[in-house]
Amino acid sequence: MANLISVERASLALGTAQVLDEVSLGVLGGDRIGVVGRNGGGKTTLLRVLAGQREVDSGRVTRAGVSSVGVLAQDDVLDPGHTVREAVLGDLPEHVWAGDPRVRDVLTGLLGGIEAQAVGGLEATIGPMSGGERRRLALARLLVQDPTVLFLDEPTNHLDVEGVAWLAEHLVRHRARPDNAVVAITHDRWFLDAIATNTWEVVDGKVNAFEGGYAAYVLAKAERERMAQVTAERRDNLLRKELAWLRRGAPARTSKPKFRIEAANTLIADEPPPRDDVELMRFATTRLGKDVVDLLDATVALGDRVLLDRITWHLAPGERVGIVGVNGAGKSTLLRAVAGQLPLASGKRKQGVTVRLAYLTQEVRELERYADWRVIEAIEDVRKYVRLGAKEVSASQLAQRLGFTGGRQQTRVSSLSGGERRRLQLTRLLMDEPNVLLLDEPTNDLDIETLTSLEDVLDGWAGTLLVVSHDRYLLERVCDRQVALLGDGRVRELPGGVEQYLELRQEALEASARAAAAASASADTARPAAAAGAPGASPAELREARKDMARIEKQLTRLGQREEKIHAAMAEAATDHAKVLELNGQLREVVDERETLELEWLAAAEVVG
Repeated sequence: MANLISVERASLALGTAQVLDEVSLGVLGGDRIGVVGRNGGGKTTLLRVLAGQREVDSGRVTRAGVSSVGVLAQDDVLDPGHTVREAVLGDLPEHVWAGDPRVRDVLTGLLGGIEAQAVGGLEATIGPMSGGERRRLALARLLVQDPTVLFLDEPTNHLDVEGVAWLAEHLVRHRARPDNAVVAITHDRWFLDAIATNTWEVVDGKVNAFEGGYAAYVLAKAERERMAQVTAERRDNLLRKELAWLRRGAPARTSKPKFRIEAANTLIADEPPPRDDVELMRFATTRLGKDVVDLLDATVALGDRVLLDRITWHLAPGERVGIVGVNGAGKSTLLRAVAGQLPLASGKRKQGVTVRLAYLTQEVRELERYADWRVIEAIEDVRKYVRLGAKEVSASQLAQRLGFTGGRQQTRVSSLSGGERRRLQLTRLLMDEPNVLLLDEPTNDLDIETLTSLEDVLDGWAGTLLVVSHDRYLLERVCDRQVALLGDGRVRELPGGVEQYLELRQEALEASARAAAAASASADTARPAAAAGAPGASPAELREARKDMARIEKQLTRLGQREEKIHAAMAEAATDHAKVLELNGQLREVVDERETLELEWLAAAEVVG
């Protein structure tokens, strides 16, 4: 394979921190490299050095045969005055991009297809779009451009489970040629396993290279520790536990590494499962009794849209449930209904008398009141000691397990990064000793090391757990079963896990496409009989009327999609009355516009006859 980028003994210091310390590595044609490491450890800086956006203090970076470089940064800025077409497709002629299966795949996978984009389709203006929508546009633009080397900084941010699966499949299919490569920073371990031919770990100024994805990375680290004759105490660590789960929970993943894994397997020969489910269930039942939270024939509606339709759900003590679903289907709404924060349109919610419920939302504003406090003070404000399973740990010990080591516990809350604030939220929740824990996208801004530590803490936590997440690995790792919200108001069991959810979504999309094709064929068949049209209509008038009908139908489809987005936004802003009122005004505008278009369609239909 051609050597596209070579780095030789590169060093770079930022302030007093040595981010790169005589690093040597290379990017070869056909490489798909996943970059992992702690937040603030230098991953983004390494990406910028490879992309030519930052010079090194010493050493050499060579780019041979790299005709183009594309970078998806975490702070991508799109021109708010541009349209979707200008941002994603640039000046590509329509016959070029419409005839390219790869470009159409990008439009469908990231933007829902040409006709299913934001209001106005390709001509929609970027300005009013959300951060998540703009992020998808930035990613779509890069994939359409198809640069020689593609650099992606957290590409799965703002993507749901389906979007992550699509992106992984797209990169494997289109970025495996000997003349291109992709380097992606990611904390999504399933995504890393799905795409990576190599994994780079950035730690203490060094870059350690491992062959394969996340499973290979864990196995190789275990092998290296064994080779270094680590102590018996060191063997009993998180890495060993993670390796045990990888081998027991997903053995197929271990077929990829080419290095010898038998020695690594000896580390886990007597390692018990990550959780003692029987003991945790017994302890959870002791803490909770038989009754946790029940939703009985419960309906939740926002405006005229029903998000949850007469569902009955009994949460059991010690149950661990992962929730997946399409955006806007009501995942966060379901959590709020379970938490009792959202009024039911009908039905009942019952809560056990011993329930202590904690709810991790996607907001971090709750920490603003502690801005001048030190981290350890904000944690001890809740409690100084907490019981996890059969063990009692101090606030400082729990903080250390979740990444606040040494001096970081003395840091002011106002100085924390987004990931550290998320960790502080989790630590405070767990210090309150809840026995029912609701987590809404808990992996946001967390690095792999912190995620592994969080999973380790949850392994010893006895209680009922509900997790909404797009992180497929986390759902499979900490939950015993998954359920799906597919947008029809029901909660669907997934015996086959996330894989079954993706299959159900694919079946739904194919059924929708077949129905659309059948409707189109039916319309085509009916046209000859109506060719005569209205009395006195000329052939030119008939053609124009049919064009008007087709145009109006597309506009009605887009309006329907806009209406769905507004309903989803209203669901998210259910507690913000001013925002709901504003969205309700937008909804009325959509309804008025739809009525006008329907009248136009009827007028054109009368001409066609």
